[in-house]
Amino acid sequence: MTASAAPLLELRGINKSFGPVQVLRDVDFTAHAGEVTALVGDNGAGKSTLVKCISGIYSIDSGEYFYDGEQVHVHSPRDAAHLGVEIVYQDLALCDNLDIVQNMFLGREKRSGLVLDEPTMEKMAGETLDRLSVRTVKSIRQHVASLSGGQRQTVAIAKAVLWNSRLVILDEPTAALGVAQTAQVLELVRQLADNGLAVVLISHNMNDVFAVADRIAALYLGRTAAQVKASDITHAQIVELITAGRSGDLGLAPAAAAIDLGEVNGEQ
Repeated sequence: MTASAAPLLELRGINKSFGPVQVLRDVDFTAHAGEVTALVGDNGAGKSTLVKCISGIYSIDSGEYFYDGEQVHVHSPRDAAHLGVEIVYQDLALCDNLDIVQNMFLGREKRSGLVLDEPTMEKMAGETLDRLSVRTVKSIRQHVASLSGGQRQTVAIAKAVLWNSRLVILDEPTAALGVAQTAQVLELVRQLADNGLAVVLISHNMNDVFAVADRIAALYLGRTAAQVKASDITHAQIVELITAGRSGDLGLAPAAAAIDLGEVNGEQ
């Protein structure tokens, strides 16, 4: 699917502090429907905090949050879910003792009178997996405990897109997976975007990033170093943006990068 010209999600000048520590500084970020946007940065760059601001876990101190062209105020995960924002965290939050259908509807079960509407839930779960072209799961009634790491990640992603989501954020979806399972998950990530969703991929693996991302946003010490098309940047440039906030003419102004690094090192 062709990406839309206007971003589905647009953040402008986002700031977030915890006490005296400012974690995000004037962060700008966009995500387009039909595209995979990779969010990269070193540990402590602010990726997790930014995602929690998008999802309503943290409130922003200042800045503007636009969704589908309109400014919105997200104060809770419920607000974000109402917009169609879903996050798949690295720990997946799946229950091993439940089957795939039960996990996908956990806390949102369909009922027919006083009993669970199993046929409807099975139908919706199966249709979601089919829509994502998932072929590695033998039965939707398999217990999650019997699934491989890649299959678990697939179920967690399918669970996220089951609820009319429009923006899916994936936190290190290929961490601890083997080569074959990584390829399977990356194919699913690409499928999400091809189905018209906006996908934000958080990853430390640059090979994964360049395999599926349309755009790459690099954070450096709480600032947006750059957000560019993946086709317009090299692996080496991304590494420089992550580690120094700048690569050639791309990234933060030299003075800003130096100030940020000095503050991290305890200099005033």
